[in-house]
Amino acid sequence: MVAIINTGNSIRAAFMYNENKVEEGVADLIMAANYPMDLTDMKRDHRLNMLLKTAANNDNVKRNSVHISLNFAAGEKLSQKVLTGIAAEYMEGIGFGGQPFLVYEHKDVAHQHLHIVTVKVRPDGSRIDMQNIGKVQSQQTRKQLEVKYGLVKAELSKQPVLEVKAVNAARVGYGKTQTKRAIYNVLCAVLKQYKYTSLAELNAVLRLYNVTAERGSEGSRLHKHRGLLYRVLDADGMPVGVPIKASLFPEMFPDKPTLNYIESRYIINETLRQPDEKRVKSAIDFALIHPDRSSIQSMIKELNGKGIATVLRQNQDGLIYGITFIDHQTKAVFNGSDLGKQYSAKGIAERCKGESSMQKSQQISQFENKEMPDAGSRSKSSNTINSADFESYSREGNVLDELLKVEYGADYLPRQWKKRRKGKRRNNSNNL
Repeated sequence: MVAIINTGNSIRAAFMYNENKVEEGVADLIMAANYPMDLTDMKRDHRLNMLLKTAANNDNVKRNSVHISLNFAAGEKLSQKVLTGIAAEYMEGIGFGGQPFLVYEHKDVAHQHLHIVTVKVRPDGSRIDMQNIGKVQSQQTRKQLEVKYGLVKAELSKQPVLEVKAVNAARVGYGKTQTKRAIYNVLCAVLKQYKYTSLAELNAVLRLYNVTAERGSEGSRLHKHRGLLYRVLDADGMPVGVPIKASLFPEMFPDKPTLNYIESRYIINETLRQPDEKRVKSAIDFALIHPDRSSIQSMIKELNGKGIATVLRQNQDGLIYGITFIDHQTKAVFNGSDLGKQYSAKGIAERCKGESSMQKSQQISQFENKEMPDAGSRSKSSNTINSADFESYSREGNVLDELLKVEYGADYLPRQWKKRRKGKRRNNSNNL
């Protein structure tokens, strides 16, 4: 079982998201805990007002909304009685047992999962401390429930419990409502989970799901007022359907997916992704070290096998001017040049074709570190490539040439193997 806890400043947004799912026929309200009425006797306004009234007991708590999802492994089919029991025991375990909360069973994806809506203000007005609740109370409770109910343990599950499907452009190109819902599903899976430090890196992830975020051309009204549009892309990477303003998501999104919110994640993500850098660099190095696999096409295939997607940015002539690596395992996103020169578009091209041909790599260098073009442009961005496009990048040289390169030499020696230098003994005697 996987538990995800989100907080926000809009109780109504979290509540309406689940209620809309019920109206669409893809969710059921299965439990209302600590309410003065039975679930069958309550209307929607009754359920919402109880949450709002409880939160109003302490106006100082701004982020008073709590939205939790409990996700079960694919193949697990639990009865409604078991689901309500798990929900009640989980809420008790994390310190929310006395709070009013609603439990919804969602049926819109393959795996069975619950959504729980509550507030972090107690009926007496005191605030529930949620510092490290995910690492301490939630994790401990989750493990206990896995044992008690015989659930698949999150640590042992070989398949990811949470999955997000790419948007089907053919289905959302005709109406604003469908487009908004499709984009929302992708944003929920990407914005808070992936560690991006620029809009270009975020778009590298969003484009894998046929979505892009646009600021508009520089000097435009949208760009001047720091606006942001989300659009659905077709199979060719071209925008289709109606663009949706980021400011139009509040009724479904507790934190508006605006430019201000996205930029607020940059500094946080920069720190969070630092431990993941070594894994990505090591995977790239391993993919290029063998002569029979030292091409961009084979590198992409090798990295895909390790859960790392490679997104190439090309101009109209097919020239690569940027490369981004997306580690789906650690959720870290890196622009190639941020990892080092040898991992940039120019550096990867040189490592794939050897030192004998540098002319094209010089052309690549002038495009380095540019932002990803908007979806309206004709530039091609993809995580898969045709072998014909990279025939010129095949290795020229042999293993000996590669091993003799200073740039890729392994000159690191563990400190335990280094001989300790003997220092000269200091003469501390005093001359009389």
